[in-house]
Amino acid sequence: MSDRDSALAIRDVIENWAVWRDSGDWDRFATVWDDDGYMTATWFQGSATDFIAVSRKGFENGVRILHFLGGTSIDVRGDRAIAQTKMTINQRASVHGVQADVVCTGRFYDFFAKREHDWKIVRRQPVYETDRLNLVDPAASVALDTEVLTSFPVGYRHLAYLQTASGFDVKQGLPGLTGEATDTLYAEGRAWLEGADTAGVPL
Repeated sequence: MSDRDSALAIRDVIENWAVWRDSGDWDRFATVWDDDGYMTATWFQGSATDFIAVSRKGFENGVRILHFLGGTSIDVRGDRAIAQTKMTINQRASVHGVQADVVCTGRFYDFFAKREHDWKIVRRQPVYETDRLNLVDPAASVALDTEVLTSFPVGYRHLAYLQTASGFDVKQGLPGLTGEATDTLYAEGRAWLEGADTAGVPL
């Protein structure tokens, strides 16, 4: 398989991840992951198996976290690859009794490995670049707690605020557009392509 064919196959995996997860197609969603796949998100950090389980439970309980994809840049090195894909995360929930949508823009930074004939996600680390909160009813208003809002990183503070209000435990220190966590992630990606034993240290 040429690097171009590999890149197309990897893009298929990335697109399937978003469609199958957001539609609740859990059996097929499980097929995009490596056996030891790892997922980091604002609200979850752990194995792909556990991520599927908690995502399914949330979906069945009405949690709606949707993903939209943009362009992808893929570096292939033999049976390994790093893919960066522009994306938005959309979540609707109640904030202080008012229905709101948060839109968070960033990238999926994915560590891939080729297993036999198929490309699988070994580690997915979102990079959170910017976000905003919109009220579903434009005539409504809500007062956010500024101290709580600004306690979260600028790239995902509105998403974190909404998720915290919904009962999620949100992780601090995730990669943004710039910063130490982002520099570390890029270094781990380069090392992965060069043959490192592991896909960095998942957050």
